[in-house]
Amino acid sequence: MELLIGRIYKCEICGLESSSPVRWFVIHCSDSRLGIYKWDQSEADEPRALHFCGEGHAQVYISRWFESFCGSSVMLR
Repeated sequence: MELLIGRIYKCEICGLESSSPVRWFVIHCSDSRLGIYKWDQSEADEPRALHFCGEGHAQVYISRWFESFCGSSVMLR
């Protein structure tokens, strides 16, 4: 008999771990793109997916991403 062990997901902000995330978010990002998903197993299992335990922590990451992305651009006049 084969025992299936579920994957454990960890919030990128607080480190909370869960094998059955509820109300979590998944973010895929690069230097110029940001994709935000309500929890979706296939999106969560993508190699570079980032996991967040709730809207607040997803927002923290999004704000930091904009800050780093916009901070390196030429300022608008």
